Amino acid sequence: MSSTATATVIGTFSTTPALNRTAKPTFCANFTSRTFLASPLSSNHFFSSLPRTSSNRSPNSRHLKRFSTVMQWQDCTVKKEVDVPVSVAYACYSDREAIAEWMPFISTVKILPDKPDLSRWSLKYKAFGQSIEFSWLARNMQEKIPTPNQKIHWRSLEGLPNRGAVRFFPKGPSSCVVELTVSYEVPQLLSPVASALQPFLESLLQRGLERFANLAKSYK
Repeated sequence: MSSTATATVIGTFSTTPALNRTAKPTFCANFTSRTFLASPLSSNHFFSSLPRTSSNRSPNSRHLKRFSTVMQWQDCTVKKEVDVPVSVAYACYSDREAIAEWMPFISTVKILPDKPDLSRWSLKYKAFGQSIEFSWLARNMQEKIPTPNQKIHWRSLEGLPNRGAVRFFPKGPSSCVVELTVSYEVPQLLSPVASALQPFLESLLQRGLERFANLAKSYK
């Protein structure tokens, strides 16, 4: 489901003469929308529908500026109890290049040799009747603020905008709960299915954590 934007334009001109002043047009736009999708048609249609004014403008006239569309962000959170000590789960998840082995939609993760806090990620998956491919460069934030056995968090620097965190909660000497939260900007390609994207991704993340729980049992 995609949200649409509607605009009401009210143009008023003062008819009361003012001393030593030139009457100025007043522009008011009332937007009723939850989200502006990143579609060039939305802004172009809006501005093409504005009434044209005379080319003999007053020196004090203000030019209308194009507004920027607001992208939609979504958040997904899943959790899974893992039958290994929290230190083992943390070490296993810290192996970023191995994430492609258990997360369904991640195809590759490559750590930059000269900058180990940076890694390049690629996503490939078939869904919603099309092949989906994205990539991004991410920075692991715990390199600057270490929280061993507690939290791993990251944010993208380029490519597909996303950020997230993995939190580890000990349940005893031999088990813990792993909670994964991912926030991402809905790509324009998938904006028509934005309402279905969130539950779909949550199911993939949950499947990934289930695979992770099995892998962590044999992690050394």
